[in-house]
Amino acid sequence: MGTDIIYSVKNVTKKFPGVVALNDISIDIKKGEILAVVGENGAGKSTLMNILFGVYAPTSGELIFEGESLLPFDTVKAQKRGISMIHQELSLSNALSIAENIFVGRLPKNKMGLLDKEKLYEDSKVLLKEVGLEGMDPKTLVRDINVSQQQQVEIAKALSLNAKLLILDEPTSSLTVSEADFLHEIMFNLKKKGITMLYISHKLDEIMKISDRIVVFRDGCLVNTMLTSETTVEEMISSMVGREFAAGFSRKQYKTDYHDDVIMEVKNLNIEHKVYDFNMKLHRGEILGITGLVGAGRSEVLQAVFGADKKKSGTILIEGQEVSITHPSQAIKYGLGLIPEGRKLQSLFLKFSVKENISIVGFRKALNRFGLLNSRRELEMTKKYSERLKIKTPSMDQKIINLSGGNQQKAVIARWLLNHPKILFLDEPTQGIDIGAKNEIYAIIEELAEQGVSVVVVSSEMQETIGLCDRVLVMYEGRVTGELMHEEISQEALMTYMSGK
Repeated sequence: MGTDIIYSVKNVTKKFPGVVALNDISIDIKKGEILAVVGENGAGKSTLMNILFGVYAPTSGELIFEGESLLPFDTVKAQKRGISMIHQELSLSNALSIAENIFVGRLPKNKMGLLDKEKLYEDSKVLLKEVGLEGMDPKTLVRDINVSQQQQVEIAKALSLNAKLLILDEPTSSLTVSEADFLHEIMFNLKKKGITMLYISHKLDEIMKISDRIVVFRDGCLVNTMLTSETTVEEMISSMVGREFAAGFSRKQYKTDYHDDVIMEVKNLNIEHKVYDFNMKLHRGEILGITGLVGAGRSEVLQAVFGADKKKSGTILIEGQEVSITHPSQAIKYGLGLIPEGRKLQSLFLKFSVKENISIVGFRKALNRFGLLNSRRELEMTKKYSERLKIKTPSMDQKIINLSGGNQQKAVIARWLLNHPKILFLDEPTQGIDIGAKNEIYAIIEELAEQGVSVVVVSSEMQETIGLCDRVLVMYEGRVTGELMHEEISQEALMTYMSGK
């Protein structure tokens, strides 16, 4: 192995029951490089990362780190060798301080064998400075810092383990553009110190900006290795999907006639310390975007209108009639559906089957006259929507945790379609989903609007907002700062209103 190679993967295959997740993969990872790993959901990216970090053992093949074979291998051995992984779902404990999270399981002790708080906080300050959190009090509880700062604490934790190789899985999926840019600066600084990084992301513009090389996975195979400086986004996408593929999304037709019915109106909505005097009119068959920086109050609006969170004051009218919604069950009765941001934490029942996840809201449609569940009817109605949304699953009894992110999201959408909503709220509907699945979900949303369903989309992705929405409300610090019709929506206009100007 060359001296510039830190980690070598040789002929690695990984099989799960009935599935070859990785097929004869060989990669040489160079010291100090940022290597991007791309591919559609289910292509094998996460499986490889879990093998590199010791979560899974390969079925066959070799792993060589700094010239030495690693197998047999586990996460403890990985961390001892300087390999750390930062997952999309962060592993920090909200109830512990920043310092305690950084050194969890390795808290410094004094000569008496007691916790050395002074050393704990001083060592934490040094690490926090390295990740751009200079001045942050290490005694602060993790629950009191934002997602971007939590991401930085995760990196500080990895550095405390003397990380030589960092695996970052969708690190910017919950970050704003400015927060993502700041994270990239931290990565560039770590690269200067010789730390190697593997970077999984579906945000291809980020890949082009930050990586040195790109490896492309498709159907468990490594299909391409590219120098970032010598490729384009279009070439990357073509490798990922195996065909020519146009980047971006644009609907066939946008709504221009606003003289038809207003299906929902929200007046003077206030949420304690979060949202102030929010007003919204939603038209039948419209796709309305709500955007803004993280913390602007976008998600809070959806949760409050749906009855999942408490509002301080405000009026909701549906089809001209004032309604009281204090619980999601009332919202569902009025024809609302909500797909929240946290797919795995808030939408999915991970130990349940695909069938059960789809039918869980509309299961009453499958009850017989005695009030008992008719399993055949449940299967028929869930399979109908599974086929309509092209959910890729071996069977309806497959546990949903085994599906890719895109197919999981389609199952959540199918759940609400089964309930025939008039209004559908979607919070970050394509977060952590590959480019192919994104376009499929965009097409589903467009089709719903054409059928008269009114859709509200909260999104942090500007191109998604521009391509999908008929109209956009922009929020800043809990207030609406701008309203844009489709022809007025641009990155410049969105950024202006998002910054409160």
